[in-house]
Amino acid sequence: MSDNIGAGGVKIKSKYQKHLAAVLNADHPSGINSFGLINSGLALVFVILSGVFAWIVFGDSPNSIFIILAATIGAYMAINIGANDVANNIGPAFGSKALTMASALVIAAIFETSGALLAGGDVVSTIAKGVISPESLEGGHIFLWAMTAALLSAALWINIATWAGAPVSTTHSIVGGVMGAGIGAAGLTSVHWGTMAQIAASWVISPVMGGLVAALFLTFIKNNILRQPDRIKAARHWVPVLIGIMAAAFAMYLSIKGLKKIWNPEIWQMWAFTLTAFVAGYFLSKPAVERKAQGLENRKKAVNTLFTLPLIASAALLSFAHGANDVANAVGPLSAIVSVVTGGAVGSKVSIPLWVMVIGALGISVGLLLFGPKLIRTVGQKITRLDQIRAFCVALSAAITVIAASWLAMPVSSTHIAVGGVFGVGFLREAVANRQRKRMLAILNERQRELPLDYPDELVMGKRRLVRRRALTTIVAAWLITVPCTAALAAVFFLLLNGMIG
Repeated sequence: MSDNIGAGGVKIKSKYQKHLAAVLNADHPSGINSFGLINSGLALVFVILSGVFAWIVFGDSPNSIFIILAATIGAYMAINIGANDVANNIGPAFGSKALTMASALVIAAIFETSGALLAGGDVVSTIAKGVISPESLEGGHIFLWAMTAALLSAALWINIATWAGAPVSTTHSIVGGVMGAGIGAAGLTSVHWGTMAQIAASWVISPVMGGLVAALFLTFIKNNILRQPDRIKAARHWVPVLIGIMAAAFAMYLSIKGLKKIWNPEIWQMWAFTLTAFVAGYFLSKPAVERKAQGLENRKKAVNTLFTLPLIASAALLSFAHGANDVANAVGPLSAIVSVVTGGAVGSKVSIPLWVMVIGALGISVGLLLFGPKLIRTVGQKITRLDQIRAFCVALSAAITVIAASWLAMPVSSTHIAVGGVFGVGFLREAVANRQRKRMLAILNERQRELPLDYPDELVMGKRRLVRRRALTTIVAAWLITVPCTAALAAVFFLLLNGMIG
């Protein structure tokens, strides 16, 4: 059967098999061995050194064992956050080939660490997201063992998810750990079930919002640039506008989520900063786009090159914001334990000592460099095929969706948003391809009445699937069981620790 001859002898290029092979036969991890013995040994050294440092500083203090144990587990947690969660920020840029694996790792490590150390909050919630009442954990060593159990369960679960190749929410992991430890310590009545219902709702809201926003931007680019007769002329007009929107989105994103320690702006200052970023992004990028567009062919591949630098910038900014926010997931329980052991009361907020922040920041970078490539490949290559335009839409979606959720006071997961954005552009591609296939079949069926024709392979092989279903099933399943699994683990760990040692 011919795969390239259509009605009237017109050639029809068969892209279906190439797309299908790219999705289903994704390359196996190569280069850095994410779970090699050397990498595991280096990670273990970092974990041990964190515990040794805590022992040197607090070894003579009463109950210092809690700080030493928590510092060790906190370092382990930070490594796992780096191995799993950071992939959402740089995976699309790597998958689109805008960045090599080495450059992606270096950029993410630098900006994650900078975000944590420069812009990480001065205080952190002791009870993640207000899941349980602090007073329910008062008395003896209950609070200390509960925080230790929560931290250990979250770290272990993220480690398991990384091994399985599933990007999961570290925030949901620590939320489940705190909830389970609270149930183990004080029963079901200690949990704020209304808060938990909001978090559960975000399992659906986050990826759907991320997917829709990414798909809308991709549709806009397709209609206004890629489907225009002169793509390069259209790109000269619209790419600076899109870069301005990206600059504005990240300005507001950082104002809301990523610059708390450096700057806490008023509403009018936030909007002024956002508008300034849009104007600067537009006018600074316009001449650069004009120069880059000179001599480009009127092809989609050429248009893609105009999005490379904005995509790299977005990956760096997402990493910075992630480091500023999610370092608290690694060091929040550790900071709470340090506060209580050194004489503080069990409260809703505690300060973060510098040494604790350093453990969290360095741990995230260590985990990223040693174990990050596995999940970076999953997000960037094994869900759907990405190019610079699609990856740009995913990054822009992540920033805008977080902003919208913050204004609506919705507890969403940045992990779910980013991965949902990848699925969104993938399913949009799939829908467009199948609509084109349906139209082509209708034309050929009509002309078949006039003369016999051989149908192209992509038309007779059935609907095109440009999103890998196995990846979809694995990731969604991991999302659904994250909170129950970490809660169960934390409850067991608390009962064991409190029973045997406490």
